[in-house]
Amino acid sequence: MINPEPDWERRIAELWATFGDHEPEDFLTKVKELTAELPTEDAVADYELASAHDAIGNEAEAATHYRRALTAGLDEKRRRPATIQYASTLRNLGQAEEGVALLTAERDAVSDELDDAVTAFLALALTDLGRDREAASLALGALARHLPTYNRSLADYAKAMLDD
Repeated sequence: MINPEPDWERRIAELWATFGDHEPEDFLTKVKELTAELPTEDAVADYELASAHDAIGNEAEAATHYRRALTAGLDEKRRRPATIQYASTLRNLGQAEEGVALLTAERDAVSDELDDAVTAFLALALTDLGRDREAASLALGALARHLPTYNRSLADYAKAMLDD
């Protein structure tokens, strides 16, 4: 994988910033045009194509591109978001168990500003598997960190849900 030029990064970011201004197929065409500027089988190109397909509801096509992007190797800027998005797509495709595995590994692998996003999407996937108490516990535990008060109490209750 190469690092795209700053101008390319700016143009893809600008396109995403105007997502709502485009018809779905027009948006996808514009992403395809930009990703065509990158080398064949580039991880960044596959990630951006996956994201675009995902955004317009083409989950099966998105999953193919996410798989390729993650296998080819993404930088940290895109790897973690790709994992979250791929797991969500898998859930939407009825493959929640695989999504849970990806997100559980991701929670243990690294910690950053996307921790709560990982937890939220893991909670969604767990509910699809009928693991509602575990999902609620995770979601409440993540929420507890953001409350102006009752943080400790809510975190304790979240943990206690798993002990029952």
